[in-house]
Amino acid sequence: MTPQDMDELFAEARGRTASASSALLARVLEDAYAAQDDRAVVQPSRALHPAPRRPWAWLGGLLGGSTALAGLASAAVAGFMIGVIQPPILSEVTGALWSPDTTLETVELIPSLDGWLSEG
Repeated sequence: MTPQDMDELFAEARGRTASASSALLARVLEDAYAAQDDRAVVQPSRALHPAPRRPWAWLGGLLGGSTALAGLASAAVAGFMIGVIQPPILSEVTGALWSPDTTLETVELIPSLDGWLSEG
């Protein structure tokens, strides 16, 4: 098939118009109106009685399940207990960082790199 043959076929296809019969259009419109009438009937909504919200189930699903939620809870309890009870080893670390004569402004928890950098 040559390009000229294809041009002739495309020209012929452009010249034809596809139209549906009036009987077909009438049936399509009749079906559409019937579907609209079916949708116009008010259906009882389930939104009137929503399911009870379960925040723990939602949070567990958000975090990855009940095992992740249990791990998060145990870490929170452990952190709280470490903060309240203050084991002796933590008291030693705290004493090394904060001596009794040190004020909060002089404590350097994140030191700069200036001490590690040297020229030459």
